[in-house]
Amino acid sequence: MQRIFLVLLLGIITCGCQPNTTSKLEDATMYPKPELNKKSANYLYHFAFECIDQEYPNKLGQVLGDSSYLKEPSELHPAFYGCFDWHSSVHGHWTLLNILKELPNFEHRDAIFAKLQKNITKENILKEIEYFEDVHNKTFERTYGWAWLLKVAETLRDWNTEKSLELYQNLEPLVKLIENKYIEFLPKLTYPIRVGEHPNTAFGMSFALDYAKKYAPELAAIIEVKAKEYYLNDKGCPITWEPGGFDFLSPCLQEASLMMKVLPEEEFTSWLDNFLPNFRQHPSTYLEVAEVTDRSDGKLAHLDGLNFSRAWCLYEIGLTLHNDKMLNLANKHFDYSYKKMDSGEYAGAHWLASFALYAILKSN
Repeated sequence: MQRIFLVLLLGIITCGCQPNTTSKLEDATMYPKPELNKKSANYLYHFAFECIDQEYPNKLGQVLGDSSYLKEPSELHPAFYGCFDWHSSVHGHWTLLNILKELPNFEHRDAIFAKLQKNITKENILKEIEYFEDVHNKTFERTYGWAWLLKVAETLRDWNTEKSLELYQNLEPLVKLIENKYIEFLPKLTYPIRVGEHPNTAFGMSFALDYAKKYAPELAAIIEVKAKEYYLNDKGCPITWEPGGFDFLSPCLQEASLMMKVLPEEEFTSWLDNFLPNFRQHPSTYLEVAEVTDRSDGKLAHLDGLNFSRAWCLYEIGLTLHNDKMLNLANKHFDYSYKKMDSGEYAGAHWLASFALYAILKSN
């Protein structure tokens, strides 16, 4: 009798330790894949177009050395002063550039180029560099804004047209400064930052790696070494704890996206199965679309961004592993927030088009 009791107890304990992949039925609905076309471009472009030269409201994120630091945003950041904050302005520029790159005959092309050429000038970029070199602001936008700046540089160089290369030449001194800041900072960062907002280390490294693999081999090498140092032995990421209330990034998926870029496919698949057990087989049992209750609240509106960033990670991983369940889950996340972007609330309007467009571009 005692032996039977022990066998039953062992069975209960063993079952309790297994991931529960049947607690929620998988969503069998097929969601449409997004695409960039004339209609979606016209929907997305106006968010960035209207805000890259909208100076107020503005969140500077500035450290004041003394009273002389109190200046207008456009004086401190003549290239990237709009869209509420510096990084949103940068990825607003990225949005407009990528719409033009992907749709060369876009009807608002001339008006967009006029704004871009007004902002990304040699003089304005030198002024931006002056800010980054200030003793009190050397860590400004580390590493979220840095990553988006390199994304802008990647687009301009990939595009490889006369106008894009002219803009890149103007931007290049700031690009080199950001490259060097990454190279200086990453070796000193002993522990990665695993939050769902701007400081997330995996996000910053993943975006920077896309650029660095093509154009900055020294930076690429450092990122690949540090990614393995930070994340190679990670197991059992608590993805069911996500999202946090203010997240616009998934800590688990951002890490997986980065590791997909630094590991061979077979090795990555093995790593992923340890990092997110059963996720490949049943992704929708672990992730539900994040719901936004108040789009006028900037922090709560982050969750629309989370849906888009989850989508792009799922597209990246799903396409690499030929996993249709991940791709459909990505479509579901995208579909929910895309339909609600034009809420009239600047809290989301100043940045969400970039996240939506990035997800669209990753879906193919």
